[in-house]
Amino acid sequence: MTDLAALAEHPHRRRNALSGEWVLVSPHRNQRPWQGQVEKHAQSHRPAYDPTCYLCPGNARAGGAENPTYTSTFVFDNDFAALRPGPAPDAEPPSDADLFVASPEPGRCRVICFSPRHDLTLPDMALPAIRGVVDTWAEQYALLGSDPAIGHVQIFENKGEIMGCSNPHPHGQIWAQASLPLHVAREHERQRAHHDRHGRTLLADYLAEELRRDERIVVANDAFVVVVPWWAVWPFETLVVARRPVAHLGELTDAERDGLADIVQRVTRRYDNLFDVSFPYSAGIHQAPTDGQAHPEWHLHLHFFPPLLRSATVRKFLVGYEMLGEPQRDLTAETAAARLRALPETPLADKAEPLP
Repeated sequence: MTDLAALAEHPHRRRNALSGEWVLVSPHRNQRPWQGQVEKHAQSHRPAYDPTCYLCPGNARAGGAENPTYTSTFVFDNDFAALRPGPAPDAEPPSDADLFVASPEPGRCRVICFSPRHDLTLPDMALPAIRGVVDTWAEQYALLGSDPAIGHVQIFENKGEIMGCSNPHPHGQIWAQASLPLHVAREHERQRAHHDRHGRTLLADYLAEELRRDERIVVANDAFVVVVPWWAVWPFETLVVARRPVAHLGELTDAERDGLADIVQRVTRRYDNLFDVSFPYSAGIHQAPTDGQAHPEWHLHLHFFPPLLRSATVRKFLVGYEMLGEPQRDLTAETAAARLRALPETPLADKAEPLP
């Protein structure tokens, strides 16, 4: 077993089992559990409905279309999509001596409004409402993935202004495209190689070890486990892993969907309570490609990448060595997991969902 006591005092590198990439860990620069002033960020109080918000029910969107008076989740095609429908790219894209290579990339982009309430985020929402979001994720994955021109469906959320979110109304996005994007392609190759060698999913073996060691577990239920991964780059990065090795959301049972809703609420509430602020992050679901093939090597998981480092106003940036060399962190994954594990799961404010 890895000697964590020794690693906690000396610089070392950790390998990402999912991507093969490395992160430099320098714990000697931050040996105490926490350093620096912890600041509280003033909470913003938003109305349940904002007549100027282009995502609220009944309002006009930025592209001119009018939203219906929706009462649960609401999905629409992004008015300013990064991808557009079109023919599949050629198998052999044209090139000029392999130095200036380009290929068409067809796809579709959609927006998911999680709730009609303008003032809520996922940790504020009631469990049945979050379960509705999980069901919408699964439906959209199946619907978009059934198009033969779509090879991958990426569901994600950017929460908070500092993550580039242009509207505070609770929402996420879906980008469905022909090709496997870079990070997914790396995970695909690593998971396939592991399954070919061992006949088990990479994350099934990884999760079994994390549960046995019990060093980086944050929270768990019968269906999902949240860990600060061994290879975490962001200070409080977490990985949500399905206990059962399912390839995508559509393979989850009804109880497992309830479990995913529960775990999303619990981990996001812990984030909010870390610095007493509506915690920003980029989060996304990684699941099997939608190329019509069976993918027993794929194991459903979610990534949470939050940028806050020492307070509600102090962030981590990837600069200097990290842009030119490789990612680096001072706070060990074990310390980050202990801090998140110790936090309550109460919502920041009393924002009960309205009764139906």
